[in-house]
Amino acid sequence: MRTGAVLTLMMLCLTINLLPVSHALWLNLPNSGMKCVSEEIHNNVVVLADYVVISEDHEDLEDDTHLTPTISTKVTSPYGNNLHRRENVTHGQFAFTTNEAGNYLACFWVDGHHPGTEDVSVNLDWRTGIAAKDWDSVARKEKIQGIELELRKLGGAVEAIHENLLYLRSREAEMRTLSEQTNARVAWFSIMSLGICIAVSGLQLWHLKQFFQKKKLI
Repeated sequence: MRTGAVLTLMMLCLTINLLPVSHALWLNLPNSGMKCVSEEIHNNVVVLADYVVISEDHEDLEDDTHLTPTISTKVTSPYGNNLHRRENVTHGQFAFTTNEAGNYLACFWVDGHHPGTEDVSVNLDWRTGIAAKDWDSVARKEKIQGIELELRKLGGAVEAIHENLLYLRSREAEMRTLSEQTNARVAWFSIMSLGICIAVSGLQLWHLKQFFQKKKLI
């Protein structure tokens, strides 16, 4: 029984660690233009992200407030709603719960008054779903630890996987319906085009016959 419990715990930890629910990104922003990251997220999912400008030019100086380059950021929903907007900052955080399914876009760009010529590096920690949940707070609030906490994490992971599968199934159904509608429209367009070609050909033959009759060639 003890061996089985150990193997079960190892499998739980491995399953949780393999879930792709957190993304750490390193962005190099040019002085002009912007860089964006996007992720397709379904409805009712918690999103939490932290971003910070990484600067190596002020490590030996006491006052680095004016030496650190500043950036601006904007986060929009699939329908173009603004979820987060900050300007002239060196770090920040945005958190929201999705109410639209689709691609969520986060864009970053360097403020125009930045005097440097090199790219600005930004570290972005993007977490969704189970990774955005504060498990330490849950453990303290509900007074759970050890295997019970890992089981709770696994339950959240299974629920997230189930919701993702349902979302993928719904998207597959939407794509299949769209494909069938497109095929039907293409078929009707092909039939209509063929009918128009036949009608035009018949009209041309009739005009050609009338021309020959007027010229008394037939």
